[in-house]
Amino acid sequence: MRTTITALSDRLRTEADAWEFLEELRWPNGPICPNCHGSDVYLIVPKNGVSRRTVSGSMSQRRTWNCRPCRRQFSATTDTMMHGTRLPLRTWVMVFFEMASSKNGVSACEIERKYGLCCRTAWFLMHRIREAMKSDALVATMRGTIVADETYIGGNPMRMNARTRARWEGRCQDPVPVAPGTGHPNQRTNKTPVVALIDAETGEVRSRVVPRVTGATLRKVIAQHVDMSGSVLWTDEGTWYDTLGKEFLSHETVNHTEDEYVNHNGAGTNKAENFFSQLKRSIDGTHHHVSVEHLPRYLSEFDYRFSTRKLSDGERMVQLVKRAEGRRLTYKRVKAA
Repeated sequence: MRTTITALSDRLRTEADAWEFLEELRWPNGPICPNCHGSDVYLIVPKNGVSRRTVSGSMSQRRTWNCRPCRRQFSATTDTMMHGTRLPLRTWVMVFFEMASSKNGVSACEIERKYGLCCRTAWFLMHRIREAMKSDALVATMRGTIVADETYIGGNPMRMNARTRARWEGRCQDPVPVAPGTGHPNQRTNKTPVVALIDAETGEVRSRVVPRVTGATLRKVIAQHVDMSGSVLWTDEGTWYDTLGKEFLSHETVNHTEDEYVNHNGAGTNKAENFFSQLKRSIDGTHHHVSVEHLPRYLSEFDYRFSTRKLSDGERMVQLVKRAEGRRLTYKRVKAA
């Protein structure tokens, strides 16, 4: 069945329905204990068969399981970013679907209005889901034809008002590379450099924030995510790729200054340009402003949707829920960023 907002809302009529739905997504073959990974478990049925009274005195429809071997209690939210949440699980599932299906992303203010949350709750909720969208630290390196390109995220310092510019000038003491179109090359910019690596065959993208666009910083990111000795690199004419390209099987370039976007061998950076165009339109139109501290999580969100763009909305949400296990993010960590 095709997953839509209407179908999902019909399925999740009660909080108990949301718990059963999440259990189906996380454990398609039956519940498994997060502690000992055993399947010898049983459901703790409330006395009235529907809900149980919590410590605060409220009634909860949370479905709790007990593991016979290790005698631990657990639920579908145990050891996930939903662990210990006080939000209704229906809200979690609906926001999961919205973030997985919205091509341009969804803002915290929109989630706040739709689901009756306060601004901090909506903001923290979305950051926890973005944490699940991150690539696994142990994910395999990319191999094959790799398209690499960089861009700058942020406002144009030439358009700052006098007060904002004076405040920024006081914080920014060291000159940094200026983004194209931001004025004189010797001027400083508060734009944040971002590099994207795209597998031309699979369409997977991994974008990362870099301190500066130099050969050394780019090599550090590329070496972490790409098997350079077994891959082909496609880039533009940026000189910072010259030395780096020698570590690949071959290095193909296109010269944008001469209006060349695909060379005679079919190489080009159009895949990266497509990703950057969607990223920037979404940041400008949906989020309006993204701080440097939280930009990596927003990049993870757009990486995930771009890499799974050939999946349906329902399949993308199911995959996202499965990645929630082991991802924990506290409010203290988010605020400290």
